[in-house]
Amino acid sequence: MTKSNKDQDITLRIAQQPEADELLARSPLAALIGMLLDQQVPMEWAFSGPYTLAGRMGGDDLDAHEIAAYAPEAFAELFSAKPALHRYPGSMAKRVQQLCQYLVAEYDGDASAVWSDVPSGAELRKRLNALPGFGTQKAQIFLALLGKQFGVRPAGWQEAAGPYGEAGSRRSVADITGPESLAEVRAFKQQAKQASRAANRAADK
Repeated sequence: MTKSNKDQDITLRIAQQPEADELLARSPLAALIGMLLDQQVPMEWAFSGPYTLAGRMGGDDLDAHEIAAYAPEAFAELFSAKPALHRYPGSMAKRVQQLCQYLVAEYDGDASAVWSDVPSGAELRKRLNALPGFGTQKAQIFLALLGKQFGVRPAGWQEAAGPYGEAGSRRSVADITGPESLAEVRAFKQQAKQASRAANRAADK
């Protein structure tokens, strides 16, 4: 449990692993990296990755400067060591380094600076969208996560997050507060995939 900028208690249950969730709650960089890793792997695998990475780097947190300057081959090995941090450890190690290099260049390595002084939801989405590896959907999901679970709610944040900002939704990691909601989000994602496949089949006929 940690405090947000508004001194609210934050308890996350995204990784479904207490130590990993505790790191996500107190480390803005860990949360960003978890979001970056959240593709083509189960959500809890992606969001437990920062905790595993921190341990392999010999610490209890992650530092953007250290990651940015790490020898690329050695950093990739941290991802590839069993159990691997991702289904595609080499490419994701590169993306994490690119993210940290960007944070060092633009925000002096402070991940929280991406949102700490943001004036509006639209500007926050723009900043998130500019991060390496963050497309529009990923930016909106992380924006929703910041608003729903971290108390980062600049004016218009829900609109900027699109459907992921809707109260009571079960669309993304932003809505996961425990095993039950994780199952609901996973079911929603499966239904969306099935609908997409059906639409593609219909379009091909």
